[in-house]
Amino acid sequence: MTFPLALVTGATSGIGKQIARQLVDRGWTVLVGSRDPGRGERTAAEIGGRALPLDVTDPASIAAASATVPVLDVLVNNAGVSFDTGTVLTEVEVDVFRRTYETNVFGVVAVTNAFVPALRRSAHPRVVNLSSGTGSLTWSTGPNPQFDHRAAGTGRGAAYRSSKTALDALTVFYAQALAGDRIKVNALAPGLRATRLNPQAAAAGGDPAEAAAAAVRLATLPDDGPSGVLFSWDGTVVPW
Repeated sequence: MTFPLALVTGATSGIGKQIARQLVDRGWTVLVGSRDPGRGERTAAEIGGRALPLDVTDPASIAAASATVPVLDVLVNNAGVSFDTGTVLTEVEVDVFRRTYETNVFGVVAVTNAFVPALRRSAHPRVVNLSSGTGSLTWSTGPNPQFDHRAAGTGRGAAYRSSKTALDALTVFYAQALAGDRIKVNALAPGLRATRLNPQAAAAGGDPAEAAAAAVRLATLPDDGPSGVLFSWDGTVVPW
């Protein structure tokens, strides 16, 4: 029997690791994407997956990884960075935006495009993009369940938040572009979780496994499921 195959980028810690673990627990074959080969091997051994060296900011690494995967059922674009949490926009160096977008936006485009041929060969292809509720322009300008928009009005974390706004737009555009290939593309706002993303996340009490379960639901959507939607971890739709 051939089990479904999933690739999770940035899968050695936090939400990504929990997504990989939960898919393995379902009987899936999971490629643990990691830019650090050693950490990837250790994580894969721990959860029962297969390590795949993959730096989403390195074209050569992406090309080498995609060349080893002829068929892919699910791509989870989880790898992400955050450098400007708590910093007011007017004090953020432009290079912080460049480094943030390199992983959170350009990396997603590069990896997705590289693996689209493999996804097209799947019977039930899915793409899940790990976004953020802080990237919602609606929630950034009015009351919302995830963060205080009055504090957000200072422009703090603008590099990270705007990168997730861009990722949300890409989710819509990929859903439209790949609809004819039956590839469903959705995004997830996981909520604040105890991860190594930034100091705020590290101090949070939210369980990464809870957010991972929501990502797994999107990865295993039925063929008549939605595409081009941003979901919160609790299954509700997040406004753009």
